[in-house]
Amino acid sequence: MLKVPDHQVAGHRAGDGKLGPLIDDSGKFYKPIQSDGRGSKEVAFYTSVSSYTNIPSHIRRFFPIFHGTKLIEASDGSGQQPHLVLQNVFSGYLNPSIMDIKIGSRTWYPQASEEYIQKCFMKDRETSSLALGFRLSGLQIESKGSAFWKPDRKLIRKFTAEEVRLVLRQFVSSNSSADSGVDPDCTFVSTVYGGSGGILAQLLELKEWFEHQTILHFYSCSVLMVYEKESVVKEASSGAEVKLVDFAHVFEGNGVIDHNFLGGLCSLINFISEILTCSDVHTAKASLPKLL
Repeated sequence: MLKVPDHQVAGHRAGDGKLGPLIDDSGKFYKPIQSDGRGSKEVAFYTSVSSYTNIPSHIRRFFPIFHGTKLIEASDGSGQQPHLVLQNVFSGYLNPSIMDIKIGSRTWYPQASEEYIQKCFMKDRETSSLALGFRLSGLQIESKGSAFWKPDRKLIRKFTAEEVRLVLRQFVSSNSSADSGVDPDCTFVSTVYGGSGGILAQLLELKEWFEHQTILHFYSCSVLMVYEKESVVKEASSGAEVKLVDFAHVFEGNGVIDHNFLGGLCSLINFISEILTCSDVHTAKASLPKLL
């Protein structure tokens, strides 16, 4: 039986007659194939990525598993529509804390129309993309039990550098909330961000590949970071994962390094490294706007 995802933090959401992704109980994620060319571009990426023999297996694991395409009943009631069938990267989590981060100081691609470039440029300039090389697209952080702190997306996208730093600290804290007066305690920072299997180590793996790969350029692609607080508390292991998603604007690299994605990835790594290695994680304070 198909249903609306419980843990979607960015992108178009299904429901109320709107077209959006669906999930099933077997761990699959059904993403509508957009009809304006972006959908076919993403299908082409997933179909062809397995043919790139110079993408090593330890990098392929960052891409959701592709199960092909399928006609299913669309969430907007428009009848059967083609969908990408992908791995539901959150299916193994009960109450996941999730961050969706769009990478790159520019989200438009060279072949785009002037109108599209201007639209993207305005958004990149109005968000942290141009300044930081990435922007937050959505997030949810488990606060108490099955309750989540899930700030409004429109406010998240306009965060300053200090607000981004604060949220990255809240992501690994036991006292995350909408209360701007609460200083994040960073209780889980070493377990989630640190260690050989932590988020920082995974991002550094990606960075090492992007420093040399020249086969593909990823525009408007996102990094997903996910973990579960209960696992940290009970098992001293976060099960933290990093995934790359949204491949509607992937183009041939033609022998050139993807400096746009690499620069944004390095910026994110620097933010997380600073939080992880800071001798006093409570010194960097910021005042968040009212989010809920």
